[in-house]
Amino acid sequence: MAKQTVETLIEGGKATAAPPLGPALGPTGVNIGQVVTEINKKTADLKGMQVPVKVTIDTDTKEFSIEIGTPPAAALIKKEAGIEKGASNPLTEKVADMVIEQVIKIAKMKETALLGKDLKNKVREIVGTCQSMGILVEGMPAQDALKAIAEGKFDEKILSGKTELSEEEKTKLAVEKKRLQEDIEKRRAEFEARAKDILKAMEGKDNRAIRKALEEATIPMLIINELAPAEKEAARGAGGK
Repeated sequence: MAKQTVETLIEGGKATAAPPLGPALGPTGVNIGQVVTEINKKTADLKGMQVPVKVTIDTDTKEFSIEIGTPPAAALIKKEAGIEKGASNPLTEKVADMVIEQVIKIAKMKETALLGKDLKNKVREIVGTCQSMGILVEGMPAQDALKAIAEGKFDEKILSGKTELSEEEKTKLAVEKKRLQEDIEKRRAEFEARAKDILKAMEGKDNRAIRKALEEATIPMLIINELAPAEKEAARGAGGK
């Protein structure tokens, strides 16, 4: 019984017969429409994320099976937190807050890809990723959440494997997300005002000296690149004009 395997990445819930899936499946003789429908069913909860998909086809009977991988932990975290991207500077910016149930949910989804020997250690790995993205866990910076996990504060929930949130918890998270976004916008406005003062005071000076002064004033690099782009970028922009 000969088998053929097709592996690709598709956006969750949006597989089509177009490339890359359709042309790869065509030579196998399998019913592409049925494969697409089955993939979209299995990935409906992963919309907006790139999902690894493996289709195994029996070349004699044209029967097929589908294995769905999981997106990277960072993509799952962004989906759970309801954000498009992590913090540009995780040390100073916090872009979202997650409760332990959400972390447990992701740890269980990524179970086979994580190194931890048990769920508690897998949860710690996901919290570590939250730390690099500027995401709070239970209202705490990730390093404090890791300490709380080590002390057993969340053992009961981890052992139960609880992943569902109450309506009250969902509302609380939505309010916290809004507060964090307002805080980010306020801090950005403060950094921009400080950067513009420096630019005004150093008007006419060498761009490298200006960028250095901005860095020393702890202005985020994102804002520095916007207000005083590096010379290569500035030259490229001028050439484009």
